[in-house]
Amino acid sequence: MITGAHSIIYSTNSEADRALLRDILKLPHVDVGHGWLIFGLPPAEVAVHPSEKNDVHELYLMSDDIKKFVATMKDHNISCDEIQDQGWGVLTHLTLPGGGKIGVYEPRHARPKPLVKAVNKRTQKPGRKKKASRR
Repeated sequence: MITGAHSIIYSTNSEADRALLRDILKLPHVDVGHGWLIFGLPPAEVAVHPSEKNDVHELYLMSDDIKKFVATMKDHNISCDEIQDQGWGVLTHLTLPGGGKIGVYEPRHARPKPLVKAVNKRTQKPGRKKKASRR
């Protein structure tokens, strides 16, 4: 039933933020027209936390080596907050060129298995049948 997730980052400088995702983080992408890029992400997970209000959502990227990630961002003059040990992982926040921030962490918590890739029946191209060989 669920085939993926689509996150949106709102930005006052979307062109520069897209360039960071494309050129520095090297995320695969498609241009859906007029330079509007949609980026692919690795397997994702979602958690529900208690809150006093609804409609509050956060986006965190995950890294397998947060110190290396921060060093790489520094090489590209991208600012990251000081790394913090949160118990469940080590966390920093990446400052996007547009001024927004995205959390990036190296998880220590258990991770669920990703969903198996679903086939989008609307865009699936019919496979060519192999002819049976006659011997």
